[in-house]
Amino acid sequence: MTLCVSASAVASSHREAPSITKTPKVDATDFYMFNSYENNRADYVTIIANYLPLQDAYGGPNYFALDDDALYEIHIDNNGDAVEDITFQFDFTQNLNSIEIDSDGNPSTEKVAIPLSNAGDASVAANVQTSESYDVTMVKGDRRSGSRTDLGNFKKPFDYIGTKSFADYPTYARSFIKPLNLGSCGTGKVFVGQRAESFAIDLGRVFDLINLNPLGARNGGTNILADKNITSIAMEVPKACLVNATGNDPVIGAWTTASVRQATLVNGNPASGISTTAKKGGAWTQVSRLGMPLVNEVVIGLKDKDKFNASEPKDDLAKFAPYVQYPTLPALIETLYGDAGAVAPTNFPRQDLITAFLTGVPTINKPANPKQVPADMLRLNTSTPAVAAANQNDLGVISIIPGQNDGRPSANAKDVAGFPNGRRPGDDVTDIALRVSMGALCHAGLPADVTCVPEDAKAGKGLFTDGALKPATEFDSVFPYLTTPTPGSR
Repeated sequence: MTLCVSASAVASSHREAPSITKTPKVDATDFYMFNSYENNRADYVTIIANYLPLQDAYGGPNYFALDDDALYEIHIDNNGDAVEDITFQFDFTQNLNSIEIDSDGNPSTEKVAIPLSNAGDASVAANVQTSESYDVTMVKGDRRSGSRTDLGNFKKPFDYIGTKSFADYPTYARSFIKPLNLGSCGTGKVFVGQRAESFAIDLGRVFDLINLNPLGARNGGTNILADKNITSIAMEVPKACLVNATGNDPVIGAWTTASVRQATLVNGNPASGISTTAKKGGAWTQVSRLGMPLVNEVVIGLKDKDKFNASEPKDDLAKFAPYVQYPTLPALIETLYGDAGAVAPTNFPRQDLITAFLTGVPTINKPANPKQVPADMLRLNTSTPAVAAANQNDLGVISIIPGQNDGRPSANAKDVAGFPNGRRPGDDVTDIALRVSMGALCHAGLPADVTCVPEDAKAGKGLFTDGALKPATEFDSVFPYLTTPTPGSR
């Protein structure tokens, strides 16, 4: 039973908890936050929350709208107390533009609605039957009771139906990147739309009891997600809008959530239109949560995955500490690959994993607050200089550990601008997480926070990998960085 439960643990957040599989529109798949490396954007942070996993581009005639009955949020903690100080809320509306035609060419005949999504060039709004718009709100303080600022209403591009419906989808989609006025701290950018799946993993083999060679070549696997799409909520925000103005600390933490209304009443006789099949009401209830990648997959046990999705970072130690301190994934890897040298660490409780997942790495991205509350969130030191795509090492911070730097390119041997100091699209978080789980930090020579030594992790220098690579050079080098989605037909 342990093998079956844990074997699914190395994928990113695609269908990671039992309940979220029933509501894919609110399933957060990946979360990125990094110092912008687009030219002349050094004063900005890019934040990307991906939702609605494993989209097959051909999935029409109803494509991949986000849930207009849900609330999507990005939370920022800028003082280390594991409570949101700033929240950006995204509230979606789906609109109907019913296209009806004379089926027999007789103008006097009653017009009939068409069954397809579009009736011509889909870059022309009048030719598309449905559209999405969204309101962005910035909340200071508590996400539900804090002070609110309306940041505007924006439109979302239609999904990439195919090359006949869209002659130039990249140009069409980029027209939906809009300025985001954040008041006295500056102006950023916002974009919500379908993008090519940004995560790379040999997903089927991982689920099949890690049926791959975890100590083999880093390019020896297959990215089974290469033809899938996701939907991205992307923001570029001035650093001055995110950091604590009085704390003099450049480190921020962030996570994304999705919430739905508590009650649903199904309408057995829906009216014509969109979203008429149910009525929803009651308080917002959180059903999805994602900060650090792989936590709910690698660390949290199956029975508590839904509980984790509904929880808040400030409660992590009380609710989930044993999963971090006594992880089962390394034991699974030893069971399957111990003969090849994959021996699990012995330093229990695993303070090195508390460092990696819950506090940040000392001198790199740990908040200055001496009363910091350990919690799962993605932490970024906004003062770390960004690294251009061509020079990024996809192993991020662990590239500083002797023997671990087999990343690309070799010219940038030590790259502390990547995961877990934030997360860039090209960071190989699967390989990094595997190596950290097997004790890589015990070989890093870090301060006492880690509290483990090389003898505690005999396989800590192992070059663990899933074999699937997608480095920064395979992404765009301008906002929103994630690339054009796969078309439904060519």
